[in-house]
Amino acid sequence: MAEPLTNALCRRLGIRLPVFGLAHRVEVAAAISRAGGLGVYAAARDGPHELEDKLRLLRRLCPDHPVGVDLLLPTGLPGHNTREAVAAAVPQGHRDFVRTLFDRHQVPPATHGNFFSQYVRSQSLFEEQMDAVTASDVDVFAAGVGTPPQVLARARAAGQQTIALVGSVRHAGKAIAAGAEILVAQGYDAGGHTGPIGTFTLVPQIVAAAQGRPVIAAGGIGTGAQVAAAFALGAQGAWLGTLWLGTREHELPAALAAKLIAAGSEDTVITRAHSGKPCRVLRSAFSDAWEAPGAPQPLAMPYQQALTGELLAAVEEHEIAPLMYEAAGQSVDWLRRIEPVADVMERLVRETRDALRSMTPYMA
Repeated sequence: MAEPLTNALCRRLGIRLPVFGLAHRVEVAAAISRAGGLGVYAAARDGPHELEDKLRLLRRLCPDHPVGVDLLLPTGLPGHNTREAVAAAVPQGHRDFVRTLFDRHQVPPATHGNFFSQYVRSQSLFEEQMDAVTASDVDVFAAGVGTPPQVLARARAAGQQTIALVGSVRHAGKAIAAGAEILVAQGYDAGGHTGPIGTFTLVPQIVAAAQGRPVIAAGGIGTGAQVAAAFALGAQGAWLGTLWLGTREHELPAALAAKLIAAGSEDTVITRAHSGKPCRVLRSAFSDAWEAPGAPQPLAMPYQQALTGELLAAVEEHEIAPLMYEAAGQSVDWLRRIEPVADVMERLVRETRDALRSMTPYMA
């Protein structure tokens, strides 16, 4: 029997369900695709060689279904810069402030690096990441921040369908001009780098501006009823990120998983302290410290990352619970237990069908 939720966008992408999952682990992205949706691996925190390996693994884990990859491509950053050169421009007062966080929370030094402590976001890094993406056999490329036309052209030339995440009609216009084929209307409710317009307001604006392109709704979506609401707003799918943090395949550290499960929608905050750009994250002692009286203003990207990279690497390695956080949207309220991706997908589909059936009386 045909799946009633399969729509034109699903058929275009070769998927069965209009559920799009942005995941920070390739194991999660692969499981989403195997369950009938489109798993999109969030690769912004990978160095180029690591990304090559991750995308090969993604295909091995999901050989028979479409998969995608997402990168952040902000403009206005240095063309090429070493971590040392960027770090040298960080004010001493900011360094002293971060040192107080090390001392206050008794954070041991990291014994190995991560993306935040090893790399600096720059145009040359983005080009190397794109080299890895276009050399891979992923089916879809998503631009999470920024839509450089030459990057989208490279993805299309590699046979990848292109998606752009946008937070305003102005962003949508830029993405269309750059050649984006599908738009994700990402509202203020979303985790990560997001804009000031709420999802319910933004989605129909982007649908109207999309010039016939498919639109996917994003931001605060954690239930099937919200997926059904996205259809009512004119979207052809729903893009979820936060909910997958609570999946077994993600394998979050226990302390961070517990914080996410306990969190409600009001426990996320918009801060520049994570990357230098406005970013919605789970509230923690880290974000609170940057909001405290007397705290310095976070630096612009990429200087904020150069400032906090060693601290965040150490917090991750040693699992310093008060300082642990993750990018998370207001849909964190529906993250209530650790469960397999397949169970999350099954529940979303069941709830979506139930919600659509409940609207039948209004269509009589």
